[in-house]
Amino acid sequence: MNQSPSTSSLPVQAPAARAAAARVGGRGTGSAHAKAILFGEHAVVYGAPAIAIPVDSLSAEAEIVPLAPGAAPGILLESTLFTGALADAPRRLAPVRAALDASLARAGLALPAARVRISSTIPHERGLGSSAAVAAAIARAAFDLAGAPLDRETLFELIQTSERVAHGSPSGIDARTVAAEGAIRFDRGAVAPVRIGAPLILACADSGTPGSTAQAVGSVQWLRRQQPERTEALLSRLAGIAEGAIADLAAGDRAAIGARMREAHGILRSVGVSSPRLDALVEAAVGAGAEGAKLTGGGLGGCVIAVADSPAHAEELGAAMRGAGAERSWTVEVPAA
Repeated sequence: MNQSPSTSSLPVQAPAARAAAARVGGRGTGSAHAKAILFGEHAVVYGAPAIAIPVDSLSAEAEIVPLAPGAAPGILLESTLFTGALADAPRRLAPVRAALDASLARAGLALPAARVRISSTIPHERGLGSSAAVAAAIARAAFDLAGAPLDRETLFELIQTSERVAHGSPSGIDARTVAAEGAIRFDRGAVAPVRIGAPLILACADSGTPGSTAQAVGSVQWLRRQQPERTEALLSRLAGIAEGAIADLAAGDRAAIGARMREAHGILRSVGVSSPRLDALVEAAVGAGAEGAKLTGGGLGGCVIAVADSPAHAEELGAAMRGAGAERSWTVEVPAA
């Protein structure tokens, strides 16, 4: 994936003030929400635009508490995935360590001993930005503990530090969206707000199968080498769908948005990143009256989103997708803005 550039410099805070903020008895807290890609996944890897939304109903929270002198040195991590010395954490938590190390260093904090508690309602490896949201929460907690301001570009680069460990060469769309207040258009690292003319209500269902962004991206890259003209045409159409959706979102046109979702899912299936279970969830949502539905994120697992007429309808769509094999579902509302 393309890496987004640059970070602005963080205002320098006096070391004495930072040390005081991190004294024993203090604590820093931070949080961040999940994200979903509406349109443009996989095309965004090749520099095309994508549309993404914050998912406020799912979030990650972090707390950093310095421990008293005499406590065992090092970081004690408490999370649902692992509890114990961070140095002994499994490899899958390497992004957490990267986020914490980078955030503490950037905030000017040296903690001989500390407890870091992470809690999250964002399912792991489902294309909803779990690792990016955890990194954002950790960064905000570190700067809160330091009593230092955290600007948007510094937050972005700290999240990307973690995302590079998690995903290799992240495009930056997750890092931008988990910190965004509304829908965004992401294009080669540049971000612009997307107008939402009427509340956008979605049902989001977890297929119960982990997605693999790296595997899905690799699969599309392979197809692009084997069938360059066909694959380029499909990716170009995905980009066109994302671009065209901007006007539909501004108009609050659910039917048009749904039609674009149906077309986008068909293309994603054609490039090999859907799965029988994801297809079944899409079919169940459309069968229950959704204007349209599609996978969101890298694919090969993860989640499906479907356009609903109302929160009550979203609940019905979620129930239909659970009946078709989804592990769980949520209602997501993007307010008019």
